[in-house]
Amino acid sequence: MKYVTRARAKVDRIACPWLIKRFIDPDAQFLFVEPDAVMETARQQSAIPFDVPDVELGHHGERCSFDAIVERHQLSDPALLRLADIVRGADTSNRTLTPESAGLFAIATGFAALSPARFVDDHALLEAQSPIYDALYEFCKSNVLQ
Repeated sequence: MKYVTRARAKVDRIACPWLIKRFIDPDAQFLFVEPDAVMETARQQSAIPFDVPDVELGHHGERCSFDAIVERHQLSDPALLRLADIVRGADTSNRTLTPESAGLFAIATGFAALSPARFVDDHALLEAQSPIYDALYEFCKSNVLQ
């Protein structure tokens, strides 16, 4: 399946592809385009739009796109739900939602600042940041078991 979102990804637009590839569709493809081209690209490419206004896999109230994907696919892993809280805090104005949220926001902002000097595009940024989400997920797994 193809997914499309806005270019110059930060928290949610990196976390969502990580979530999809890790727990839903390892063969998923991601397109990062200018904000005004997301919906047209979705139509042309038969892609699912995410993290843009007025779509199913977007922000709804206090919840971010990561939450929408977790809910849509009925993911119930307690560690993944804990990670969703961290991502929500980092991606919204509620940086104190979890102790880790502000740190994830800082890391994502730092990676974005390195781009494009270090990362050619959003795919390279996704590849570079995916181990951070792997590590956070493992951290969450160890904490929900305690």
